[in-house]
Amino acid sequence: MFDWSDLSLLMLTTLCGLYWWNDQGMRQRVLEACTRHCLDREVQLLDQSVSLRRLWLRRDEWGRFRFWRLYEFEFASRENDRYKGRAVTLGARVLDIALEPYPITGS
Repeated sequence: MFDWSDLSLLMLTTLCGLYWWNDQGMRQRVLEACTRHCLDREVQLLDQSVSLRRLWLRRDEWGRFRFWRLYEFEFASRENDRYKGRAVTLGARVLDIALEPYPITGS
């Protein structure tokens, strides 16, 4: 049957799978929020992707531990210029999206 090491390995594998599944959903939410943010500022989100750069546990406003994530992405205000942007999340909420300073193109 199962011994404790088998059960521990099964639990660890399950937890890793649940984290991966949750992370994919969060990545999609951040990508949608960054796409809207870039459209509002009339810049182009490049590569249609965001990448996770940092991950911590932090407390939310109710004192519960949540994953704090920092995502980075690239955008362009002109065809050949690339700039970096960042998105910060806490739990399932996107807290902030910030863009590097970039030249504003004329209309």
